[in-house]
Amino acid sequence: MKTTRVFPFKSYFSPLISFLLIFVFSTGLLASTIHKEQFQQTLTEYKQYSGVVVDSQTGVPLVFATLSVNDSNISTITNTEGEFLIKIPENLKDIKLTISILGYKKKVLLLSNLKKENNRIALDISVTKLSEVVFNLPKDAKTLVRTVFKKRDENYIDKHVLMTAFYRETIKKRRKNVSLAEAIVRVYKQPYSSLKKDKIKLYKARKNTDYSKLDTIALKLQGGPFNALYIDVMKYPEYIFSDNIVDLYNYSFAPSTTVNERPVYVVNFKQRKSVTEPLFYGKLYIDAETLALVSAIYNLNVSNRDLASKLFVKKKPKDIFVYPTAVAYRVDYREKNGKWYYGYGNVQLTFKIERKGKWFNSYYSISSEMAITDWKMNIDKEKPTYRESMRYSIIISDEASGFSDPEFWGAFNVIEPEKSIESAIKKINRQLKKVDN
Repeated sequence: MKTTRVFPFKSYFSPLISFLLIFVFSTGLLASTIHKEQFQQTLTEYKQYSGVVVDSQTGVPLVFATLSVNDSNISTITNTEGEFLIKIPENLKDIKLTISILGYKKKVLLLSNLKKENNRIALDISVTKLSEVVFNLPKDAKTLVRTVFKKRDENYIDKHVLMTAFYRETIKKRRKNVSLAEAIVRVYKQPYSSLKKDKIKLYKARKNTDYSKLDTIALKLQGGPFNALYIDVMKYPEYIFSDNIVDLYNYSFAPSTTVNERPVYVVNFKQRKSVTEPLFYGKLYIDAETLALVSAIYNLNVSNRDLASKLFVKKKPKDIFVYPTAVAYRVDYREKNGKWYYGYGNVQLTFKIERKGKWFNSYYSISSEMAITDWKMNIDKEKPTYRESMRYSIIISDEASGFSDPEFWGAFNVIEPEKSIESAIKKINRQLKKVDN
């Protein structure tokens, strides 16, 4: 069996990518394997609500909208079709739900006014001119970005925090789901002022991989939840905005927007033309009052195919060429009591695989996303044991067993699956019934 391993390439500037790694295997056709799930369900009593968040004018679904339970740390996020699912403990009374997203007015709803299913929540676009707000505009965009990182210890949680997170990764060959893995993990978040890295403990996981759709090439994503966690640029600026990399970008102001009706600066950044190493380009969304980064949406420059490939590929079969055609990132932060913290991370990768002497090429897309669904202060500085700690090299699909009953997650909040993923899960469950019989 030939093996292609994809590892991050460290340029002479600094590490650009942490653990966005994949394995590529040249194999024979492998049958899909499914096992019964052995995890126990959580016993917490909860109520479940689902629906869609849309633009009030166009009806277009709003992607990555945050739904937060007021006076708690419980939250979830809409999927790429604007759909949401949120589970709320029954012991919480007089509950209000806040729905928010970049560029829209937040909406606060009484939970008692929601139905169990098919809720349609419409948000209005927020139009706020920064000139209407009193603040001091930095002299230039680059100075503003430097100030954001200087104020990190002031703006972000400076305590140990224990987070509960939902993680999902998918691998598709063109539009067909090839591999799907989901997990509930505990994130042991270090203070933003600390140089120590966060730790992760795997709590529950499930997966399915159908190698029969992969022809002779199979991909596995290495790193699991660390892929989504390490794009927390405020905790890990060394991967994109270290002191020696900041000067390698050009910066400019874009039209402002709002988050939760608060004015936000928008800064464009893009590597200088004189820089040949693949760097990043995108937008930074910065709170105008506190100068805290509230969101970052950016891409890796993959215009140089050979250099972009070196970021991922360490060795491969001689007759196979692998390179990324698109690499996109998104990180969102949430605020509580004047302090910001990591709330959601998303990584999207598209690869092209060429075989020497073959007319047809293969395209694969990899998605890795993680949402913080609950958290609490880690007063005792609890941490996982050495054996419990998830390794940076983990392949989550190898650690999990097959999909099981719908109640597998119990009271844990998850991101509602897209239609294509939902169909894949239903197919898996039908296969499970055949196995049981």
